[in-house]
Amino acid sequence: MVCYNCQSQLLDSLHSLFKHKYSIDARLESRNSFINNKLISVSGIRLGLAFQRKLKIGAGISWLKTQGNGWLQTDIKRDFYSTNAFGKTDTITKYLKLAYVCFYADFVFYKIKHWQLSVPIQLGFGSLWFQEGKNYSFKKTDRKSFLFLYEPGITIQYKLFRWVGLGADVAYRFAMQNSNKTGERLSSPSLTFKALFWFDQLFYEIFPESKLTKKYGPAYW
Repeated sequence: MVCYNCQSQLLDSLHSLFKHKYSIDARLESRNSFINNKLISVSGIRLGLAFQRKLKIGAGISWLKTQGNGWLQTDIKRDFYSTNAFGKTDTITKYLKLAYVCFYADFVFYKIKHWQLSVPIQLGFGSLWFQEGKNYSFKKTDRKSFLFLYEPGITIQYKLFRWVGLGADVAYRFAMQNSNKTGERLSSPSLTFKALFWFDQLFYEIFPESKLTKKYGPAYW
């Protein structure tokens, strides 16, 4: 009975959110995680809808960042061997590439003036492969391995002002793949630190008498 009541309350909350006006959720992301115990960074672009800043849903693309510098060197490479026309063995260095399309949902379950806790969930599917050269080429000759990702997590956010804040994501990436083709295992925890900036809230703060502010504002915590 308790579980039924919780589910009913959640469905009622979601139904109420969809009745309100929505705003655009657009962002750039960079997530740190591991591949074969090596620290890497996955970049992404997200575009979706936000309902009362309590629920965000949308889609995007992500890819393995390359040519890292310093302590975050994200180039993962491996030597491949082949026999040339003269019977000698050639060594070819190839770089790991990763790209996938994702769908996400982020539900806020706790919120006060400055603090916010939410549960982000992300599903993705794409490809994993090795290629010559560091820049993405997407050649048909490169053998690609299908990849399916599921990333549940939790996000904490602190607002410094109505239009700027800081955040952190803690998640775990479950990867379904044919690791025999690439030898790389992607399932891994991930940690992301974020600087957050809301352009619409800044606009409402600067121009409180604007027609847009009166229609969609004002800025709120």
